[in-house]
Amino acid sequence: MKALAFHHRHGKHETLFLLAMILLLLLCLLGPCTARVAAQNGQVVVLHLDDTIQPISADYLKRGIDRAADIHAQAVLVELNTPGGLLDSTRTMVGDILNSPSPVIFFVAPAGSRAGSAGFFLLEAADIAAMAPGTNAGAAHPVVEIGKIDDTMKQKILNDTLAFLRSYVSARGRNVDAAQDAVQNSKAYTSDEAQQLHLIDVIAPDDRALLDAIDGRQVKRFDGTTQVLHTRGTTLLAVNPTIREEVMDRLMDPNLAVLILLAGGLLIYLEFNTPGTIIPGALGTLLMLLALFSLNLLPVRYTSLALILGAIILMVLEAKFPSHGILAAAGTVALVLGTLTLVAGPIPEMRVQMATAIATGLAFGLITTFLVRIALIARHNKVVIGPEAMVGAVGVAQEQLAPRGQILVHGELWLAESEATVAPGESVRVRAVDGLKLLVERVRETVSA
Repeated sequence: MKALAFHHRHGKHETLFLLAMILLLLLCLLGPCTARVAAQNGQVVVLHLDDTIQPISADYLKRGIDRAADIHAQAVLVELNTPGGLLDSTRTMVGDILNSPSPVIFFVAPAGSRAGSAGFFLLEAADIAAMAPGTNAGAAHPVVEIGKIDDTMKQKILNDTLAFLRSYVSARGRNVDAAQDAVQNSKAYTSDEAQQLHLIDVIAPDDRALLDAIDGRQVKRFDGTTQVLHTRGTTLLAVNPTIREEVMDRLMDPNLAVLILLAGGLLIYLEFNTPGTIIPGALGTLLMLLALFSLNLLPVRYTSLALILGAIILMVLEAKFPSHGILAAAGTVALVLGTLTLVAGPIPEMRVQMATAIATGLAFGLITTFLVRIALIARHNKVVIGPEAMVGAVGVAQEQLAPRGQILVHGELWLAESEATVAPGESVRVRAVDGLKLLVERVRETVSA
């Protein structure tokens, strides 16, 4: 019996040992699969740059990159569609891309989008550069709109821009000559041409197809390290612009900035013309501050600001010294030219449009001239309130003025004094006010023949 019990306990231990070995073997086999599934279920931060490149765009990109670093995202995916923008903002954004802890993917999408001018610099700076079918990139020649510069300065700016592009395109392993051609000769490329020239890495129809295509790819980071991308099956985490970024992005439109600036100026003028109304002054000040803030972020010609100031002076002079419209017309023309050339944007989307300049110039010129003229006329009119408003008024004597008595003026009884005797019922005219007493004279009736 003891032998049988011993054999039973021994068989039970062998069974437990066998089960433990099987469990350990399963864990070894399933461990890599579990790790792979965990990697595939990571997150990719998604941004959308669908506007001009300017300081607000740079802030938005930096916020997205910081968000990806905080959650240890697999990558940052930026959908790009831009005509271009400011070179200073582009340099800032390129620096953020190159120093990003997470790999950065720039994807020109959807079909019909472009990475023009500054957008081409951002595309080439990315760890993975991709385009959707039906998109284009390039035409990145630097444009300088502020003032007149000589050929030597233009060449220096071009050489500096080319060196900036080469500094990271070669490190990304892309075609430096083709990239420089897009800057030096304003070449633009379709998605197929860009891939053939090794300017981009992938052509994909949408975000998910792109992430599936680059899954498992090893990328060389700008700091020299390598990283394998695990992007298949990842969760897309969209980082949307904040309300502040949306508002400021709208204000970066120079056409809107000019409209806000002139509207604020008119409201402030109304406050000065009718003191105490408060609302026009407060609203006008707010609009002026918003316009100045947005213009401060844009390349502004200060000569154009002087032209706008001169235009306002000419309109005021027209109201004060009538010149049969010559001064007003000159002021309106100066205002149109000033607003048209106010913002020296490198691309048409960042300049004041002709229609906006003409419409605002004519409207502001006519309204300002009209309001100033009304104000000056009102200043020369007789006072219609207070005791002084009684001077010149005609009343009727209620009793004999010899020399004092009561008269009825504007439905009110006043104590009046006259140098000549006035009989009751006669008409008198007020010639002065002495405290609460009116100095009057008899109205002489004229008899026509």
